[in-house]
Amino acid sequence: MEKVNQATPFWRGFGPTAVEIWQYRELLGQLVRKELKVKYKDSLLGFFWTLLRPLLYLLVYSVAIGVFLGSGRVIPQFGIYLFTGLLAWTLFTDIVGGCTGSIVGNAGLVKKVYFPRELFPLAVVGAGVVNFLLQAVILIAAYLFTWTWPSPSNLLLVPLALTALVLFATGLGLLLAAGNVFLRDITYLVEVGLLLWFWMTPIVYDWTKVQTTLTEDNSLTALFHLYLANPMANIVLAFQRALWPGGMTEKGQAFYYDGNLYLRLGVLIVVGMAFVWFAQRIFARSQGNFAQEL
Repeated sequence: MEKVNQATPFWRGFGPTAVEIWQYRELLGQLVRKELKVKYKDSLLGFFWTLLRPLLYLLVYSVAIGVFLGSGRVIPQFGIYLFTGLLAWTLFTDIVGGCTGSIVGNAGLVKKVYFPRELFPLAVVGAGVVNFLLQAVILIAAYLFTWTWPSPSNLLLVPLALTALVLFATGLGLLLAAGNVFLRDITYLVEVGLLLWFWMTPIVYDWTKVQTTLTEDNSLTALFHLYLANPMANIVLAFQRALWPGGMTEKGQAFYYDGNLYLRLGVLIVVGMAFVWFAQRIFARSQGNFAQEL
């Protein structure tokens, strides 16, 4: 079977591809707008679902975890604490889940028109960032309602954590987008994997519970360090430290992660850039067979 595009060398090609993507930036912008419009096409509420979905998650977890399990009585401003983690997690799942089906979902264009195939997952990333900014309005409204504001000293963590998140999610999305062309079961595996990953990230519970449970027995301390190696755990902890005003209270300080998040995020950004490079090279080596598989 003849390949539409011959496989490119693994160690060369990232730079030319980046230049080519820049040349197609107007098309990328159109694809981002398409992602935003198609997602809620024929929906009565339209873009309001972007705000309604995280609010529904917030309501469910606030009642289940905050009220029934009592976390709301222990963690000050539990609603804001919860939403800061959900804000980061929603962006991550939007990118990873959307990228996974981005090539298969645009099979008609892939088979008929040439342009960098990376534009499809990158359009998902762009749409996810736009939705993230819209959802951040809810957090600002919460600050206005409670008239409490996060400490300016930690706000630098937000762009660092956001950069780390986008890099990591983009690299993972590129790999999954390519893999899903050849094995459609990946879509369902991603759904299950994200569910497990969610509960391995301190969003609806605080990280101190994990520390207490795993460090009581010295033989499990290594598992706690493995838990903290989770990139999303570090990103969520950074969002919580930067955007949760309740952590500035004496009661809330007990739930602040006391590690060096600036260093951790710096390492994640460097590793994330290398991961994006690696994922793009795998994607480039695979795309020659996309048209035949689709």
